[in-house]
Amino acid sequence: MYPTRYSELRQKISRGRVITHFCSFLVFLYSFSMFPPMLVALLDKDRSFFIFLATFGICFCGGGLAFLATRGNDLELKTRDGFVVIVMFWLLFSLISAMPLAMDDALNLTLASALFEGVSGITTTGATVINDVGALPRAMLYYRAQLNFLGGLGVIVLAVAVLPLLGVGGMKLYQSEMPGPLKEERLTPRIADTSRSLWLTYSILGLCCMLAYMAAGMTAFNALCHALSTVSLGGFSTHSASIGFYNSNVVEMVAGVFSLLSAVNFTLWFVAFSRRSLRPLLRNAELHFFLSVVLVVVLITAWQVWHVGMYNIPDSLVHAFFLVSSVITDNGLATGDYAQWPSHTIMFLMVMSFFGGCVGSTCGGIKALRFLILFKQSRRELHQLAHPRAQIGLRIGGVIINDRILSSVWSFFFLYVGFSILFVWILNMMGYDLVTSFATVAACINNMGLGFGSTVSSFDVLNDGAKYLMCLAMILGRLEIFPILILFSRFFWRT
Repeated sequence: MYPTRYSELRQKISRGRVITHFCSFLVFLYSFSMFPPMLVALLDKDRSFFIFLATFGICFCGGGLAFLATRGNDLELKTRDGFVVIVMFWLLFSLISAMPLAMDDALNLTLASALFEGVSGITTTGATVINDVGALPRAMLYYRAQLNFLGGLGVIVLAVAVLPLLGVGGMKLYQSEMPGPLKEERLTPRIADTSRSLWLTYSILGLCCMLAYMAAGMTAFNALCHALSTVSLGGFSTHSASIGFYNSNVVEMVAGVFSLLSAVNFTLWFVAFSRRSLRPLLRNAELHFFLSVVLVVVLITAWQVWHVGMYNIPDSLVHAFFLVSSVITDNGLATGDYAQWPSHTIMFLMVMSFFGGCVGSTCGGIKALRFLILFKQSRRELHQLAHPRAQIGLRIGGVIINDRILSSVWSFFFLYVGFSILFVWILNMMGYDLVTSFATVAACINNMGLGFGSTVSSFDVLNDGAKYLMCLAMILGRLEIFPILILFSRFFWRT
């Protein structure tokens, strides 16, 4: 009995060493992301330079020392280790991202507010507790946009491009981080090549977005920040009025178009670029379904704002296209007057934020592919009732959806809706009205960022308890619930 217990203890210590090793490496890697905002602060001679320098020093030294202390030749990353590393690193990532915000006395943020802002940035939520964003120094504005960009495709996917250099594979991390029910798909035979290809595609799209914003009239700095937050579907802006600050239909069209482009599965973009053909996009069933839903929602929204006399027909179409594209992809950029739209229209869009974009994109929400699977499954059930003995398969774009995927989709849908209802109920118990509670939860768990009711202008109206709760909602939405819940499973921890 004692040798068995000793063996189990050694195995647990070994697992802890592996997890610490990879977490410390990722913290070490993330420390270098402080260089760009440091450079901006240095050019502007802003004192925030020392804040970013201190954050870099803490992460560089702490991560590096822990990495060296746990290195060895017997490190093997297993599936459950990947889940633990993902969750632990996102918790560390949240704390590190909040450090510059908490240390800046000029912002005057509480710990809860700084953590909320940091988590909102890395989860590409875009909800802010800062009332006057336009008054922030350029280094801090850039830092917020960079949080969106790094969190968009996932720092973990960037990291696995380097993990093979350590002598270990990164596929387990990749599967834990990437959204969607079809996590096993790869673009290239090696996962390192896959992650590099994704980031290259992601960066090219960001560069194109920046150039489009500049052509629409933005300055280079504002175009850069908005491009980083647009392609990541993050929603942080350099102005309190967001895109509405520019009062330009052209800027709104650019933001709307690139929100939709960024909601497309990045594997499709990579394949389309590599083959120099649009066929992968034209043949994708999920993309067809997603764009069809967007078109219907845009037309409904445009009719509603035109019907109440807010805009003429052309402006109604432009404003509806932009805001629908922003909300349904969970981007969170907005026009300055969206709160003046009919309340039933805003609530309709809040509900649509649960739809999300395509899997494998930077969007939040439940994702179009899951809704497409559920729609086809419901239709198959109707056909099965009419013809009980018929053998009716379930296919998406020629691919058979097996019972394992279908079960996963139904389970995720149940948990997602269940947690949303739970969070709404808790906020309502805290004293917030039902509209504010629902809109706030929709903004956070869907990583969408636009509030309504009391949070329409800023999420700073939330008390500290509500902010911590919404931090949990944002991380649950970003990691799609399962990687976190599995850590609370007794079966998961069995040796």
